[in-house]
Amino acid sequence: MVDLGSGAGKICYILSQKVGPAGQVIGVDFNDEMLRLARKYLSEMRRKLGYGNVRFVKAKIQDLALDLERAEAWLQKHPIRSVEQLGDFEAECERLRQQEPLIPDASVDVVVSNCVLNLVRPQDKHKLFAEIFRVLKRGGRAVISDIVCDEDPTPSILADPELWSGCIAGAFREDRFLEMFEEAGFHGIEILSRQDEPWQVIEGIEFRSITVRAFKGKQGPCLERHQAVIYKGPWKFVRDDDGHTLYRGQRMAVCDKTFKILTDPSGPYSRDIIAVPPYEEIPLDQAAPFDCKRTGTRSPRETKGLDYRATMVNDGAACVCGPDGC
Repeated sequence: MVDLGSGAGKICYILSQKVGPAGQVIGVDFNDEMLRLARKYLSEMRRKLGYGNVRFVKAKIQDLALDLERAEAWLQKHPIRSVEQLGDFEAECERLRQQEPLIPDASVDVVVSNCVLNLVRPQDKHKLFAEIFRVLKRGGRAVISDIVCDEDPTPSILADPELWSGCIAGAFREDRFLEMFEEAGFHGIEILSRQDEPWQVIEGIEFRSITVRAFKGKQGPCLERHQAVIYKGPWKFVRDDDGHTLYRGQRMAVCDKTFKILTDPSGPYSRDIIAVPPYEEIPLDQAAPFDCKRTGTRSPRETKGLDYRATMVNDGAACVCGPDGC
């Protein structure tokens, strides 16, 4: 797990107990004082828990590949006295990102953060979401709490340094906050909690806390394996982040990738979905491409097989129409 903007490390130490000795927690912060404070308790927590699974690293949360402590160590040995030497430093930073990334691609199960993303410069926010997406494994998730506003901050709010440091000026407009996850490639984007009453109101604009969860894993080829899903309801139909429309109660044809995403018990959809796998599984190496741009139902004969002619009679068995029978 990775905690963005880990500060004094409290959340990381709580998470370390949740993931246990087999897990690992990485706290990311840019502030040297906060890093010193967080690292101060590493030995004590290791003694109390009987294991050490937490580390704190220095990086910008919008650039999780660059280890800033290693970059600073390089600067100590190679002081910059010219534009050419500045280029050497930039080249070393890029080498570190590419060859020795602080947090490698697809290496993290969960990314969390609490009221930190709004502090990133507006021009870096798309990069921030791209970095969260990059470090997560397929099937991984981000759980992010931050401050959002119902309208765009006014020019006077944006010009106030105190409101920037106070998590106000950099707040996301609440609809754009979810769109940022979508644009980065996430799916299953869901508001887990939203503060009912505003945390602050400035110039008529309401600012409140929101927690969003989003998953990584919808990228990849679409293959035909005769799978279908049934959306339980209550809506008449729903549409996922890839544009698949699922009509209530109907066997909708889906590709193998979408089938796995929609029926994954650890994912966001399975509680509303009934899986209809084929009676005879098609091996992956024999699966043909599936056109995910089309919306269509799946005939029961496709999932059962054209030659399926079974007959099953429960002699003397009572009709079971519900959990407790008819």
